[in-house]
Amino acid sequence: MAYHFENIKLEKGMYGRSGRSFSQALEELDPSEHYRGTPLEGLDAFQRQLKRFDIHVKGAGSDMVEKFFHTSDSAVLFPEFVSRVVRQGMEEGDLLPSITAATTRFEGMDYRSITAQAGGDSKELKAVDEGASIPATTIQVQANLVKLRKRGRMLVASYEAVRYQKLDLFSVTLRQMGAHIARTLLADGVEVLIHGDGNDNGAEADQVKSTGTLTYEDLVDFWAKFDPYEMNALLVSGDVMVKLLKLTEFQNPLTGLNFQGTGKLTTPLGAQLLRTSVLPSGTAIGLDKRFALEMVQGSDVMVEYDKLIDRQLERAAITTICGFAKIFQGASRVLEV
Repeated sequence: MAYHFENIKLEKGMYGRSGRSFSQALEELDPSEHYRGTPLEGLDAFQRQLKRFDIHVKGAGSDMVEKFFHTSDSAVLFPEFVSRVVRQGMEEGDLLPSITAATTRFEGMDYRSITAQAGGDSKELKAVDEGASIPATTIQVQANLVKLRKRGRMLVASYEAVRYQKLDLFSVTLRQMGAHIARTLLADGVEVLIHGDGNDNGAEADQVKSTGTLTYEDLVDFWAKFDPYEMNALLVSGDVMVKLLKLTEFQNPLTGLNFQGTGKLTTPLGAQLLRTSVLPSGTAIGLDKRFALEMVQGSDVMVEYDKLIDRQLERAAITTICGFAKIFQGASRVLEV
């Protein structure tokens, strides 16, 4: 049985289309819905092209990098392969989904977020007498623009150096590049949580009672300051993580069993505990992840497809454009230990 995906003409121009990725362009030419009930169900359009050219990208039987360049059509698939693996590296262990309330995709460089008057009567549901005015919550556009930054890594390698490398091993390097990009984006997000996005909305800072010493009482006092929000995520530096683990309140069988089994911890106050090296030592950020931070994506992962298709790997940039906005100032606070 012949399938449509076996006869699609692949070309560089499928990458440069405004508002559409290569995968979206390929999906339009070869919709996945046409393969329901067939052995190819569950594969997307790109994966069907890998099958077409018999390119194995995972496992002990993975092919070498040069397999992508056996034909001019299959070479067009290589930039998308690089982009997908880098994106996978960004998503593995990425903390951003755990601290962002919303993700906005935006084409352009001038983006303004919104905020609302928080706290007080404007957030309380009150009985309204007949003829009386209804309490209002005012939503307004922020005064200053969100800063979108290009972040990425440069792939520096000759084609001769990688052509005989297995794709499975080459993917490890690409995933590491993705992890580096994700860490840089996290640092941008943390900077906005602490200092604000330029709209005079930096986080309030609290100090522990005894400098250098973290107690359970300090945590409770910090937690209590979040009303009307709730502290459901706690970002900590490595040294603060060690101090937390040594608290008596952590030394109970259930917490220990969970940590040994999954490597994840829940604080005694119910917040998700997230350790990161992008925070300065002696720093913790508590936040209500439902209301604190907006992630603005100016682009997905972009690769210099012309260079990759033409085997010019010497200096091929892999980038993404992203920025962050503070939604509600009171939804995040800093604890200095």
